[in-house]
Amino acid sequence: MSVLVVPDSFKGTFSAAEVAGHIATGVRRAGGSALEIPVADGGEGTFDALCAGLDAMPVQVRVRNPWGEPITATLGLAGSTAVVELAQASGLHVPHSGDRDPFTADTYGTGQLVAQAVARGARRILVAAGGSATTDGGTGAVRAIEESGGLRGAEITVLSDVTTGFLDAARIFGPQKGADPATVELLAERLRQQASSFPRDPSGTPGTGAAGGFSGGMWAHYGADLVSGAEFVLDAVDFDTHLARATAVVVGEGRLDGQSMGGKIISVILQRVAALAPHVPVFAVVGSLGEDLGAARDLFADVLVASAPEDMARAGIQVQAALPRPPF
Repeated sequence: MSVLVVPDSFKGTFSAAEVAGHIATGVRRAGGSALEIPVADGGEGTFDALCAGLDAMPVQVRVRNPWGEPITATLGLAGSTAVVELAQASGLHVPHSGDRDPFTADTYGTGQLVAQAVARGARRILVAAGGSATTDGGTGAVRAIEESGGLRGAEITVLSDVTTGFLDAARIFGPQKGADPATVELLAERLRQQASSFPRDPSGTPGTGAAGGFSGGMWAHYGADLVSGAEFVLDAVDFDTHLARATAVVVGEGRLDGQSMGGKIISVILQRVAALAPHVPVFAVVGSLGEDLGAARDLFADVLVASAPEDMARAGIQVQAALPRPPF
């Protein structure tokens, strides 16, 4: 029996693996046993979590960034399954020497990654859709895939933590990508035109707005499955099996707030624990707390704020100290 440490990344500061390691160090210092399993929900860290869970081999590929400059991205290969992270090729923070225009940004580089996966024999392609710089409805990716000869029977699964519709992608995500109100309207109009011209209209399907409509483009052109990144990652790392042997669960993310309870990885873990092991306490170790968390705080055995490695280790010590000692 051990403490199951399953944090998400503290976005922009610590990877999920780093957070898990610091917390687990504290648990062990206090005399406990800890199992570290970094997780994610379709955004930052999903690629690493899936590659670890699937024992995937990294392959470096030269692709185009959202504005056409060459960069190197990595895909993961595990037998006939490939893992692609959209943010590596089409992300908001990829290297670029020029203007980061939100209107011209496209997903061509992500399509190149998909095409390279197909060329290497992949039959199932998992695309983590978080962190995009784009609102192109996935048209750049479609162009790259078709120029390479198509999917050749491979299937795409898009992993995301949002249920946003295709036509809402510009309004909800455009400002985060640098679009001013006028540009948001231009992007929204382009998405409306794309929805009516695609092989299937994605506008009425939840989740098709992820990554600036990338998921909708994949759904419309290739019948891609659109799934919860959190659920998929938990299955990939065999969370339920590990939960059955856990004395406690420790979740974590950079900021715990009301949004954390709406389909994010922490809320999905809470649901699984409640259904499968309601006797197992769940602790949260987070960088900060939002004022809108409200009654959701009561879902945890304790919520510990820790924004530095030594604080995370101390939180691990506190978690272990809070657990009942086994009888001798």
